Amino acid sequence: MENHESHDHHNHHKMMIEDFKRRFFVTLILTIPILVLSKTIQGWFGFSIDFTGQSLILFALASIVFVYGGWPFLKGTFDEVKEKNIGMMTLIGLAISVAYLYSSAVVFGLEGADFFWELATLILIMLLGHWIEMRSVLSASGALDKLVELLPDEATLIKDGKHKQVSVSELTKGQRVLVKPGEKIPVDGIILKGSTSIDESVITGESKPVQKKEDDEVIAGSINQDGSIEIEVKHLEGENYLSKVITMVQEAQDSKSKTQNLADKAAFWLTVISITIGITTFTVWYILQGDLAFAITRMATVMVITCPHALGLAIPLVVANSTTLSAKNGLLIRNRTAFENARNITKMVFDKTGTLTEGKFQVNEIKTYEDYSEENVLRIIASIEQNSEHPIAGAITKKAKEENLSMHKISDFEALKGEGVKGTIDGETFYIVSPKYLSKNDIKKPDDGPTSKIATNIYLVLDNKVIAVFGLSDKIRPESYDAIKTLQNRGVECWMLTGDNEETAKEVSNELGLDGYFAEVMPDEKQKKIKELQDMNEIVAMTGDGVNDAPALAQADIGIAVGSGTDVAVETADIVLVNSNPNEIVNLSLFGEKTYNKMIQNIIWATAYNVVAIPLAAGVLYNQGIIISPAIGAIFMSLSTVIVAINAKLLKFTK
Repeated sequence: MENHESHDHHNHHKMMIEDFKRRFFVTLILTIPILVLSKTIQGWFGFSIDFTGQSLILFALASIVFVYGGWPFLKGTFDEVKEKNIGMMTLIGLAISVAYLYSSAVVFGLEGADFFWELATLILIMLLGHWIEMRSVLSASGALDKLVELLPDEATLIKDGKHKQVSVSELTKGQRVLVKPGEKIPVDGIILKGSTSIDESVITGESKPVQKKEDDEVIAGSINQDGSIEIEVKHLEGENYLSKVITMVQEAQDSKSKTQNLADKAAFWLTVISITIGITTFTVWYILQGDLAFAITRMATVMVITCPHALGLAIPLVVANSTTLSAKNGLLIRNRTAFENARNITKMVFDKTGTLTEGKFQVNEIKTYEDYSEENVLRIIASIEQNSEHPIAGAITKKAKEENLSMHKISDFEALKGEGVKGTIDGETFYIVSPKYLSKNDIKKPDDGPTSKIATNIYLVLDNKVIAVFGLSDKIRPESYDAIKTLQNRGVECWMLTGDNEETAKEVSNELGLDGYFAEVMPDEKQKKIKELQDMNEIVAMTGDGVNDAPALAQADIGIAVGSGTDVAVETADIVLVNSNPNEIVNLSLFGEKTYNKMIQNIIWATAYNVVAIPLAAGVLYNQGIIISPAIGAIFMSLSTVIVAINAKLLKFTK
């Protein structure tokens, strides 16, 4: 549904561009005879055309230009007044209406000189400016449509041993699909047969092809490179990773940040200033010279040149570009204000497992007690842990499979929040728990546990006695070292938050050179730790997996869900990083700063030129022979808009 809405919006924008283009060329054709019949133009070029009814023909041509060419601005004025939100369209509509009504009154008896030629050239240039500007907007927001285009329309369905080309929209979950080398993956799925390397660069920003084998996930829109694979459909059209990304990008583009609100306020006040200065300019010149036409011309020029059009586009164009660029690089923005504030982070808090470390545990040591054998305790613990999705559980069940151990039948399996799990085998209830559980329940910890300091230890408990200790290790990511160093060089303190024991936490902290850590923290306590740092007037970012870290992510000034893969629907996170690489957090901080700077540049450009333009438009240098016509004012205004659009387009995502 979202993709169709994006497509419809895209087509509507294209139709509007065509409409402005058509109105521009019709106005251009009509402006030529208006210029030729204008007395002012004739005087400038030293020729004369004079015939009965000339002024009426001029009036008729100008009326068509005013109504047909000026219609978008007149309609826009009506809409803004109706919504009590006066802005750019009101200024243009007011300027052309005053010019047209005054010139028409001159034709029908009012003393003075008409300026139909200025009205026509003003409308002509405004149409051209809007046409160019809208094309720039389409170009800036076109990256989103490129994301939509990544999704193929057809897939090769495998049914009853036969291959059949079908529309992706016809597929259902659980069906098998064949993807040949060079083809785009049509759906999110799991490889059932075959192995290959897949280019995910256009989706996650990962430049190197990713090796995939049976049971690995694949993402719709990525490109299969060198092997035929059969995949099982996991997500349907509209539910897949890329569709969720497109929806997030659209929502981010539609949402407003504090910077956008600043620009909106500035645009409102610029409109108020424009109307005030316009009326003042008219009054002063009319009193000084008594020339109604000249006074109206000055007022119209002020109103046109101070149109806050560029200001209205300053932020949305950067937003359109930054959200799509970041999405294509595996950085999904849910909260724009948080993203722009990434440049202000003073403390970055990392969840340890899966963020600073790889989250791939392996069993290094097993110590047994109470006459239990190593094989016996491994069978017990693997049987219970096979019901858990925790990385530690995966490491234990993997070791049991390697040793070809059969599983016990489990009953009454239960997860103990932040402490472990329990399960019953043949009437005996076993607990698989953390050191904190032992302390809490006064269970004696063995003196001769695993020897590695950096290990994560878990305990198998029966009848309040430890019958085995498992020492598991988790490798620190190589990228973590660079990420921590870069952030610290940027003045950001790096802390770690973990449920692991004090000894392990200290070893990891020392190894990475962290500024501090919190150890043995229960999931429900993580939020309090973030609050403690915030109470010290720190701007805190929290990175975690978005599941048990949800309260902490919500509490943090900037919540970053890391390594969520194809599951991008992390409700509590402000920003979702698709890859688990800690360097992506550095990229987030750098790109957030670049985006904010680009917004400020655009706001400055869109407003600063008015400091020079408004006095010139009002005629302060009239006695020095410097005067700006409404048409020249329109050129300046349109030029500032185009420069803002180009500047937004220059924003690049660099790693």
